[in-house]
Amino acid sequence: MTSKEEIYEHLAQVYLGKRTPEKKIVEKRITSKAVGRIVLAFLSVGVIFYSLTAFLSHRKELLKSNVIFALNNSPIRIKYNLNSPYPQVKNFSFSIPKMNVAKYKTLNFSIRGLEEGYPGVVKVVLKNKRNEVSFTHVDGVQLKWKKFSVPLNDFRNITDWMSVTEVSFVLEAWNVVKEKGIILIDDVCFSK
Repeated sequence: MTSKEEIYEHLAQVYLGKRTPEKKIVEKRITSKAVGRIVLAFLSVGVIFYSLTAFLSHRKELLKSNVIFALNNSPIRIKYNLNSPYPQVKNFSFSIPKMNVAKYKTLNFSIRGLEEGYPGVVKVVLKNKRNEVSFTHVDGVQLKWKKFSVPLNDFRNITDWMSVTEVSFVLEAWNVVKEKGIILIDDVCFSK
């Protein structure tokens, strides 16, 4: 049989929400465990977040050191015929969007000729809004892809790099190996 005290205690718990001292201790343990878990979860998320941002910022620095501004997305096919009565010069130009080219160090591109003929030598020309024109020649354009990285310092006549408007590839009859052929140009970009 239950005693009167037990019955009163039970009624107090049901109607008044009074709790026994044992249950308070258990709830405190649960609460401290929950707080510990929450703190641990926040620390874990913080460590993961910090690690991820450190990784991404390091990756961003690596990308910045090799920043590339691409001017084309796929190979460009240029058919040329410098034999008489055709013009003795064939020119192909890329427009450059408004940008500060001074932050880059090289003009890169890949080029090759096809079996129909290849030029051997190609003149690369940069032009800006001030009508400053500067050029350099690249040699060795044959049947296999060849990648060129031309330092912007080679274009000595350009003084305003903020207004560069175009890059051109020029074939000149007096400067080519074969006066008729096809070249492919790809991966034209500025890079650091």
